[in-house]
Amino acid sequence: MSLLKKKDAKLTEQEKVEERREEVLAKGRKFKYPLQWTKHRIVINTILITVVIFALIIGGGWLALYRLNRTDDILFRITEMLPIPVAKVDDESTRFSDYLMFYRSSMTSIERQSGSQFDEGSIVELRNEYKRAALTEAEKYTFAAKLAKEHNIVISDEEVNAEFDRHLKIGGVDRSEESFLKIVKDNFGLDKTEYQRMLYLTLLKAKVEVAVDERAAKLADKVEALLKANGDSYKKVSEALDGQIIYEETGGLVDSKNIDGGRASEAMKLEPGQSTGKFISMNGDGYYFVKLIKKTDAEVNFVSIKIPFTEFDQRFDALKEEGKIKELITLEEPSDIEPDTNDQASDSSKETKE
Repeated sequence: MSLLKKKDAKLTEQEKVEERREEVLAKGRKFKYPLQWTKHRIVINTILITVVIFALIIGGGWLALYRLNRTDDILFRITEMLPIPVAKVDDESTRFSDYLMFYRSSMTSIERQSGSQFDEGSIVELRNEYKRAALTEAEKYTFAAKLAKEHNIVISDEEVNAEFDRHLKIGGVDRSEESFLKIVKDNFGLDKTEYQRMLYLTLLKAKVEVAVDERAAKLADKVEALLKANGDSYKKVSEALDGQIIYEETGGLVDSKNIDGGRASEAMKLEPGQSTGKFISMNGDGYYFVKLIKKTDAEVNFVSIKIPFTEFDQRFDALKEEGKIKELITLEEPSDIEPDTNDQASDSSKETKE
């Protein structure tokens, strides 16, 4: 009887301990679960706010780029980081950053002079003109990149660096990289990476034009044969191929560092009466033949024949006619009536680029 009472007492004590334990745990849950619920709501609200902000940024960026046609520096930097398309060329995307790069390189010097040389109407007209030109240019480079893939054409970093180094010495001036990049920034609004991107695209398009233009290659062979048959007379060959080639005379001595596609510098390597044979122009727009007439230590007098590349442009124009170029922005086309200062603006732009 006494054993049963001790056992009952012991069980009663355990029950008391369990009951006390449950009371402590219950009080802890009152603090734990509300805090968990609060954290849960904070996480959800944070996610929702982030999504809304992100949507506003995307929406604002889309509106600025695709509807308002803004060209601000911050938008340019965003398009450089993100693969945002501005057009489709035969199903290949044209990079928005390329379009803005070409536009800004054309407009930078004009906008710097806007306070003194151009009225507001002229500036608006020029912006429309350069936007149209920049978009077309970017589309052409997109088409060039597509053809480059088809012809297994690549441009290496070494080629771009070599072209950059050549630009440092354009005009016979041995510039430092720092001073050259300052000129590029002041006149084109581009940094080194952007300028190298422009060089890359230029080199790529030049290689593509050579690869696809069989007509120009055959015509160059014909010119070589005719020069040989006519005693290296450029004039006679130009008359025989009138309308197919471009014949030019300097008419006197010009600077051997003249920016003319490389003709003057090639002529400087010759002796009077000698010819270069066929070579590709430095800007990649055709084949040249040059014959030296006379030279001094720093000047040359020569005649030249140019065979322009036309196949690439013809193919690009065909894409337009077939509706295979889809532009994702709507540009205001330049008006038919040009402002009085338009010619002056164009001349200033050309001088800046040179």
